[in-house]
Order: sequence, then C-alpha cells, then structure tokens
Amino acid sequence: MKIKYLALIAAAVAAISCNCKNDKSLVIKTDVPARPAGQESVIGLTAEPMDTVRIGVVGLGMRGSEAVRRLTYLPGAKITALCDIEADRAEGARKLLVDKGMYEPVCFSGEQESWKGLCQREDVDLVYICTDWLNHAPIALYAMEQGKHVAIEVPAALNLEEIWALINTSERTRKHCMMLENCVYDFFELNALAMAQSGLFGEIIHAEGSYHHNLDPFWDEYWHSWRLDYNSKHRGDLYPTHGIGPICQALNIHRGDRFTTLVAMDTDPFTGPKSYEARNGKPCPDFKNGDETCTLIRTIKGKSLLIEHDVMTPRPYNRMYQLVGTEGYAAKYPVNQFCLKEKLTAEANEIGHETVYSGDKAKELQAGYRSVILTPELEEAAKMVGGHGGMDFIMDYRLVYCLRKGLPLDMDVYDLAEWCCVSDLSRISIENGCAPVEVPDFTRGEWDKVDGFKYAL
Repeated sequence: MKIKYLALIAAAVAAISCNCKNDKSLVIKTDVPARPAGQESVIGLTAEPMDTVRIGVVGLGMRGSEAVRRLTYLPGAKITALCDIEADRAEGARKLLVDKGMYEPVCFSGEQESWKGLCQREDVDLVYICTDWLNHAPIALYAMEQGKHVAIEVPAALNLEEIWALINTSERTRKHCMMLENCVYDFFELNALAMAQSGLFGEIIHAEGSYHHNLDPFWDEYWHSWRLDYNSKHRGDLYPTHGIGPICQALNIHRGDRFTTLVAMDTDPFTGPKSYEARNGKPCPDFKNGDETCTLIRTIKGKSLLIEHDVMTPRPYNRMYQLVGTEGYAAKYPVNQFCLKEKLTAEANEIGHETVYSGDKAKELQAGYRSVILTPELEEAAKMVGGHGGMDFIMDYRLVYCLRKGLPLDMDVYDLAEWCCVSDLSRISIENGCAPVEVPDFTRGEWDKVDGFKYAL
C-alpha cells in the first residue's frame, strides 16, 4: 500500500509540473472503444432543413419553464408537446402557450417515464431536455432511438459510460445531440472569441474557466432537493461546462487540438454536510463533494486549462473566463479587462510593456470585434426576451436557425463529451491521490479533421 501511495503522489507531482507527457506510465489510462461497424463520425453533421422545428420539452421546472417562454419568441419554432412528472407544471406551460395564442401542445405527466410518450410522437422533431441530471442521458438516448434530435441541459452526461452511449447513438442514428451550454453565447464570450480568432491575442496558450456560485439559497428550488443530494454522493467537478465550454471554442478543441491529460484536486467538504443536515434533519458524515475542486488539463498542442468548481463558499459568482495568449489577454471577472503587449493608445494605462484596457477603453476595443452571429437584430431580441441576460435566447435562436437551414450545429456530441468528461475524470484523479488521467479522444482520431472553430451561416 505504501508503494502504491508513493507512486500516486509522484504521478500528481509529474502532472502538475507538466512532465507527465514524458512518462506515460504514470498516467491512468482510459478506454476508447472501437467505433461499431456501420457508424460514422458526426463532425459537421447536417440534417434535412425544416421550415418549422417541432419541439417537445421535457422537464418544466426552473429551466424548462423558462425555455418554453423563450421558444415562443423564435420564428420557426413550435412547441407541440410538454412533459413533467408534476401535472401542474405541464398545465402551467400549456396555459402559457394557449394564452399567447400558440398551438396547443399535448401534455404528458404523472409517471416517471411519461417522457417516452412525448419522444414517440410523430409531431416532435427535437426533444429539449431540462430534467434533473440523472435523467438527461436516458431521455436523450431514447429520443434519438425514436428518430428525434436532442438538446440537453447541462451537464448532459454524468460519466464516461453515458458519454460513449450518447456518441454511439448519435453516430448510429445520425441525429443531432447538442448540449444546451448557454455560456458560449454570453456577450463577452462571443466578443472575446471574435477577438481571439482575429489574432489580437496571438496564440492562445492557456485558459481558465469556473463555476463559482454559492447555491445555499437555491438548494430547495431543485425538485426534492436532487442537486444537493447528488453533491452529497459524488466527488469531482460536477458542473464544469459553463467554465470550460467558451474556452474550448477559443482553443479549437477537436478542431485542431484535443485534451490529453487531466489532474484534479479538491478540498474537504467543509460546508456541504452542514447544508445537507439543515435541510434533511440528519447528518451526512460521508458527504462527498469538496467545497472547491480544481482541475488542470493539458492539450496535445501543449496548451493548458484550469477549471474550478465551488458551489458552497460565499465567494461572489464567477465563471473566471480568461484567455491567455502570446500577445494579449482577456478576462471577464471580476471586471472586464484586456491586456495587450502592443501600445495602441497613449491614453491606455501602461504597465511594463503591456497595455491594459478596462471600463470605457475596453468597450472601445471590443467594438471593433463583433461576433459574426450577433446581428444588431439578434442582440436587441436577446436583451428583450432575456434568459441570463440574453445568452439563453441566443442559444435557442442558433439551435433553431441551424435546424431550419440544415446546417451543422454550433456544438456537437463531441463538445458534449469533452466538456462533461471533466466530472468523471476529475473524480478518478482525486480518488487516486490526484494522479494524472488520460482524456479519451472522443472523436476516435478525427480531432484535427476541422481547422478551427467556426459558426455555420
């Protein structure tokens, strides 16, 4: 046991110093199953254009009910079916549609698997999934088997088994499987991505993302407190996609680069057991999820990412979002800030050889790098309809737009896999003394088939 323990410590040290690529024997291996016969990659997948996207929404709690409201503003979107285990939630969403003069949907409720009836309907093209995490993958898998495209709230998959099942089913059925990662559509992230793609920051070599959000005031908002219960039973970064999604687009993950190795570390669960006992009236001495989880990832091109998860401490909301390039830097939190080596204006605040932009100077710099998808009309509509300031609406708009035009979606099943795998792989690393873990190539060798992230237009 002592020898094994020392080996694990050595592995963690090797990973943190980025020497793990030189001694692959220290890395915990993960399987990449062979692609089943008859399946093909879904990189760049397209489907027949559809004038109207007929949508069935499953799960009508906080996220689902808001999705129904937003979708009513989208041209070419038609909600034909609704499902929630609680009948009053399905009825509330139905009434919203009827009161707005929309098409009256069919409702499903009352049973744990009522969603199967929705997935089987011929008047549903897209199943939009907003349930608790445990049901995300099962519903998506069943829906694709019924010939439906799927859009799944974050995180779309909880472990490698679910991830590979979603990949294989999407490849076999040729149906879109997209995760509803809204943060890639936030205004700052869209803007910074355009700046990075223009070359303003040089080559992006490091990026940081996180989910720092004290959920103590919100645990009771989740049906039967399922989210706190899940935290009590699982270790690792349980919610990585908001932080990792936008920076993966800037780093061209599976569009010219890919993850190779991951190493994670967490604190003890100082706060979680107290929150659990306060709500359940009994102690939880074996609460799993640490207050803070940190994950380092290295790519095949020698880039690095730092991802953090903290839903317990009182630190202010922060998705971290930083891009570090050879010629410049962008950061969203705690204030919008850009740093450039080149001296562009005499008014800028010079620090060494860098030029720092914040406040009005940052806005002036940003104005010259508008995202190609953010037309003035879409920006105005997003701010009017809302949804986390408008990014939720942009996400829905792009999903429906691409389906109507028969274009590849902005996020594919491999994005889903890469962004969600951090949860399971960080757990494996932590449970093995913070050892480095190999990140599977979910594209099965096709990570450099596409040259850079692009929007289909």
